[in-house]
Amino acid sequence: MLNLKKDPILVTKICLLVLIGAFAFTLVSASFSPRAHAAGEQTSDSSSELPSFRNLNGIIPNSRDLPRVSVASFARNILETTGIYAFIHDAISGETPAGLPITVFGWQELLMVAVGFLIVYLGAVKGFEPLLLIPIGFGTIFVNIPFAGMGEAPHGFLNIIYESGVGNEFFPLIIFIGIGAMTDFGPLIANPKTAILGAAAQFGVFGTLFGISLANYLPGVAFNLKEACSVAIIGGADGPTTIYIAAKLAPHLLATVAVAAYSYMALVPIIQPPIMRALTTKQERLIRMRQLRPVSKVEKVFFPMVVFALTLLIIPSAAPLIGCLMFGNFLRECGVVDRLSNTAQNDLMNVVSLFLSLGVGSQMTPEKFLNPSSLIIVVMGLLAFSIATTSGILVAKLMNVFLKEKINPLIGSAGVSAVPMAARVSNKVGLEEDPGNFLLMHAMGPNVAGVIGTAIAAGVLIAVYGG
Repeated sequence: MLNLKKDPILVTKICLLVLIGAFAFTLVSASFSPRAHAAGEQTSDSSSELPSFRNLNGIIPNSRDLPRVSVASFARNILETTGIYAFIHDAISGETPAGLPITVFGWQELLMVAVGFLIVYLGAVKGFEPLLLIPIGFGTIFVNIPFAGMGEAPHGFLNIIYESGVGNEFFPLIIFIGIGAMTDFGPLIANPKTAILGAAAQFGVFGTLFGISLANYLPGVAFNLKEACSVAIIGGADGPTTIYIAAKLAPHLLATVAVAAYSYMALVPIIQPPIMRALTTKQERLIRMRQLRPVSKVEKVFFPMVVFALTLLIIPSAAPLIGCLMFGNFLRECGVVDRLSNTAQNDLMNVVSLFLSLGVGSQMTPEKFLNPSSLIIVVMGLLAFSIATTSGILVAKLMNVFLKEKINPLIGSAGVSAVPMAARVSNKVGLEEDPGNFLLMHAMGPNVAGVIGTAIAAGVLIAVYGG
């Protein structure tokens, strides 16, 4: 007697025979049925009957409205829907961020795909902030794939991500909660004077505001003050804050300024070191700073509440950003909601960062970037970031004129709010001069102060120009 459980091959053969028999029976019965013979007799309009071996021109039910496809047209359709054909022949109408009509050609889409692969290369191979650059790069590639529709409204995957949290204040504020939960304000509390360096970096924001206003004298350039504010905030090197203020003041520029801000955040290790070396002497880079004093638990718990209360009283327009930042930090420091703190630091932060980066990458399309206004925004963003770095270093050098205990001017560059990237760069440049000079904790003071400073600067601009 056969044991079917122990002979799976035999079971498979039996199942196949049953399926073949059922198929053959269905085919024969359909071919020799009266309806099939009747269809064969009606030769005047055979295409109106069901298809069979006797009526090859019959129409399958529910397919009368579909075009007939020959072998030649099938091959042509396949060719015309390839990416190669689209990159060569595409010409699609679109609009620039300013609302001007523009024609996007296939080679421009191919160029943006190449830019996406370059961004992925910088993140994955060169290690330039891979958590940011890799999702941004893939978002850039996805949105420029011909016929894929991943960035198209209303059902495109990337469009859903963008509309859900990038084009409004949702993702930026969630990111600020995560940043607060990950941030130790101890270095700032232990050395409060480094807050001046975080404030000094905001010269990049307000200096660029005037620079963009002057750019209006160039032919073909016209930025109003709300647009200028959205571009100038890039100087703070804070992606979430840039998205937040652009969504409120100049939504049509959100894509360009967000990509510029995140790009400069990721390129901190490339942009800042040449400026730092050019503005400091070897002796200044060798300055060693005294170890920071221990900060008590009480100080760390009260700090976020005091900062939030002052923000509410003085500049409430910055309260959403500062409030979320301090809320996250309070979760970290109060010690009674470790589960919430760990979620904000890890799972929530990772998920939102992934979606935010993909959403930013989804805006890197030709019509939004390959035009003069967008190029000016990118250049002005770089200028803003450079001014912020420069002003932080120069203010640190000025402070040394009056301080008995000198500070290393390299930590002044950490006044931008790219946490903790800017602090790591300050530490790295210091170690190049003196392998025993660790500046990381000292640089974290102006770095976290820069986060607060940029949020306050955004609040000021919103209060003045946002009504």
